[in-house]
Amino acid sequence: MKKISLFTFMMLAVLFLNSCASKLDYVYLNGNSLPIKTSDYEIKLQADDVLMISVTSVNPEVALPYNLQVLNIQNDSDLGIGQQTRLNYLITKEGTIEFPVLGTIDLKGLTRIEAQQKIRDLLIDHIADANVILKVMNFKITVLGEVNKPGTIQVKSERISVLEAIGSAGDLSIFGKRDNILLIRERDGQTITQRLDLTDINLISSPYYYLAQNDVLYVEPNKTKINSSAVGPNISIGISAISLLITIIALTTR
Repeated sequence: MKKISLFTFMMLAVLFLNSCASKLDYVYLNGNSLPIKTSDYEIKLQADDVLMISVTSVNPEVALPYNLQVLNIQNDSDLGIGQQTRLNYLITKEGTIEFPVLGTIDLKGLTRIEAQQKIRDLLIDHIADANVILKVMNFKITVLGEVNKPGTIQVKSERISVLEAIGSAGDLSIFGKRDNILLIRERDGQTITQRLDLTDINLISSPYYYLAQNDVLYVEPNKTKINSSAVGPNISIGISAISLLITIIALTTR
């Protein structure tokens, strides 16, 4: 029994030594502390984006025909109180929307500000003081893998960085591989992949530091997690086999 316990201790010690890592493997943004210019990034509108577009004017009645009609929804309550919700625009696969009165407008590849300005320019002959508000309603990202709270995150602001996304997912677990995060991005019908290093301070200036709508981040498990996963299911079998071998040796050498 003492021999088995000693062997088990030695196995655990070997696993511990193999899993030792440098501090630099876990600390984010290693490097100098000089000012670093962040990436100047704005999301671009693309097919299947859902947009809320509101046109206002000093005279509300003038702007009314240029807004989608509000949809009335009846609540399932005894009081019969109705609820109103604004209809949104869906960008087609061709990158266009159908706008009241103005007709088809091509918005694909434009930033939110550019799209607002384009619609306002088209309205100028109809409403001299038109004000256009545009918001992307389907701005969400997904974080998977070795994070504490994997899942999909709805982004309410105009942009979100990789670090903010990781923070929203509860940060990486101790088993997350911090220097090889996989970014998956859909753009113009193509899938783009990019590897990101959270331990490198130069990440801040990367064009991928800010995320786009529907981006996916995948955090790979590090060697410690992989080794523990491999050892876990087999360790009891291994110990049993070694115990049997020790027993056979003990019986044959008496």
